[in-house]
Amino acid sequence: MKKYARIIAVVMIAFIMLQCNKSEAAKPGTENQAKTSQNISGKENHKHNDKDDLKYVSKEVEVRGDVVKPLTLTVDSLKKMNVKELKDFKIVCQSGMTKDNVESTKGVLLTDILEKAKITQQEHKDRNFYIVARASDDYKATFSWAELFNNPTGDKVYVVFEQNRKSLKEKGEMILVSLSDTKTGPRHVKWLKSIEVTRVK
Repeated sequence: MKKYARIIAVVMIAFIMLQCNKSEAAKPGTENQAKTSQNISGKENHKHNDKDDLKYVSKEVEVRGDVVKPLTLTVDSLKKMNVKELKDFKIVCQSGMTKDNVESTKGVLLTDILEKAKITQQEHKDRNFYIVARASDDYKATFSWAELFNNPTGDKVYVVFEQNRKSLKEKGEMILVSLSDTKTGPRHVKWLKSIEVTRVK
């Protein structure tokens, strides 16, 4: 009986790991290949092989769209803003498996960046906007204006430039994380390239 119990336990662990891999990759050797945006599909969908990471690195992040002052962010420009240091968080994939443990990181709130760019609100009731964080491989994470500015979620969405006292070269110069999400993986945007503000029409 003990032998069968061990076999069953091994099979269950293998099944859980397989489910995590399926949610993150369309085939072995890729990280994420779903074509729909993560907040609709719930999948992490960066579309390339880990060996190709460096070619997706972007040194700048453009803040554009329905903003008064478009920005071009670099690590140096972020360091001049209101930098926060965060401690002990995990990147958890859609299946619940922990993909990464981060002891410390430094970054700037997305809301601080958007306030600097100044969303083109015509008056205080003009709040129907959505914000897309886009990676250089076209992976996307989406937020609503209300989610960022009228919800606790906005207090934990960061553009980060350092983890564990090291730069993020292999993950891109900057990445976006949404730490209040139950599963932090789907809105963990590596190789961040742009932050796009769009008015809902």
